[in-house]
Amino acid sequence: MVTIATQTEEVSWLNDQEQEAWRSFIFTAKLVLAELERGMAQHDLSGTDYGVLVSLSEAPDRRLRMSELAQTMLLEKSRLSHQITRMERAGLVRRQSCPSDRRGQFAVLTDEGWETIRRVAPFHVELVRSIFIDRLTPRQLVQLTELFAPLHTSMREQCPKDDGDC
Repeated sequence: MVTIATQTEEVSWLNDQEQEAWRSFIFTAKLVLAELERGMAQHDLSGTDYGVLVSLSEAPDRRLRMSELAQTMLLEKSRLSHQITRMERAGLVRRQSCPSDRRGQFAVLTDEGWETIRRVAPFHVELVRSIFIDRLTPRQLVQLTELFAPLHTSMREQCPKDDGDC
């Protein structure tokens, strides 16, 4: 959990460089995600739909426990349940009971979901290249990884294990 200063503590305001770095990160992330959403909408998918399809397509037997998928996707279990319901209606995934845990369920990629990810993945890669990868030098990509991988790891470690929402 991230600790926030209380009103009785002195606030360490961001200096100009810190403010510029923070705002650049936030606004760029929003623009990149908005472009990805627009791209996925051309294929009648949301970014979250695509993320679920990717996660399931990479999983053994193309299935994941709902709790594991929630953590992977950084979604609350209830939000993931609604997401999976929408994707079931579209024929992309199905739920499967867990034989070892009567309350547990798997999200399973259907054949239609597999064909969808196979069809959309090349478009997604081209989009990621055009809006992100190709705008950076190889050295900048290494630097981004060096900067964000440790941050990602430490923040993921702070996530509650029973809920995907961080």
